[in-house]
Amino acid sequence: MKIAFVGKGGSGKTTLSSLFIRHLVAAGAPVVAVDADINQHLGVALGLEETEAAALPAMGDRLPLIKDYLRGTNPRIASTETMIKTTPPGAGSRLLRVREANPLYEACARTVELDGGAVRLMVTGPFTDADLGVACYHSKTGAVELFLNHLVDGRDEYVVVDMTAGSDSFASGMFTRFDMTFLVAEPTRKGVSVYRQYKEYARDFGVVLRVVGNKVQGQDDLDFLRAQVGEDLLVTVGHSDWVRAMEKGRPPRFHLLEDANRRALRMLRVAADATYELRDWDRYTRQMVHFHLKNAGTWGNERTGADLAAQVDPGFVLGEGVTAPA
Repeated sequence: MKIAFVGKGGSGKTTLSSLFIRHLVAAGAPVVAVDADINQHLGVALGLEETEAAALPAMGDRLPLIKDYLRGTNPRIASTETMIKTTPPGAGSRLLRVREANPLYEACARTVELDGGAVRLMVTGPFTDADLGVACYHSKTGAVELFLNHLVDGRDEYVVVDMTAGSDSFASGMFTRFDMTFLVAEPTRKGVSVYRQYKEYARDFGVVLRVVGNKVQGQDDLDFLRAQVGEDLLVTVGHSDWVRAMEKGRPPRFHLLEDANRRALRMLRVAADATYELRDWDRYTRQMVHFHLKNAGTWGNERTGADLAAQVDPGFVLGEGVTAPA
């Protein structure tokens, strides 16, 4: 299951995504966690020291390696230089699985030990001083999009992505890559503004969107969120002494998380798992192609000097039964 956590900056999306990751790992589920926000906080939220988190290998810095591996023997892709962030897989492309070992994970992922298990963590990488004036941060998140485009995940396997704050993921089409999108919203007008943007943009793409109310302190906050987001409100989360201790670098054992918040995390998993039955790999592949052609025509063809529409394999549909070259 591919799950995104989105929301405005400061909404608590990273904290909620880290708690959900811990919940899944504690239950014994295989999890790949991806920090797709250039403001890198997920590693620290999962218990790493600041220096450890800063030393994680950045996917954005390893884009040539990622492209070379995913390209495989796909004859429609002339070279890695002609691959862009939306390039879809086709016959001959290498596909990725949650549980496997492969050179991409070896280069870009690190195992983070958690209470009762471990998670495979990957990070986009921060926007550095060297990027100022010469790069767009979407060049960093493009590595995540290629990863998701070539990922084949199954039931009870989880890829949890902490997304860029706000609605910036709509610049490419990455927002259609998920089975479930959890939008973390505070009970304020600013808190629900990103929800309205997501709801409007995602309306025509079959995106499953549920709202997690965060920092909810009473009935008035709950009533406000219900009035603003209606039935999309799945669950609310209030104050947590466990989270406060975690933010100070002293997380207790995970089983000591407050009962109400543990129930909320269980509700998130139940909601995410239910979307498995809604999976439509044909639609998923069509959407990949749609956004690839859109990006090719807007800037990709000019940037690469190639007709990127030719990269589309009309007979290919991504799915759990698809095999790829070793």
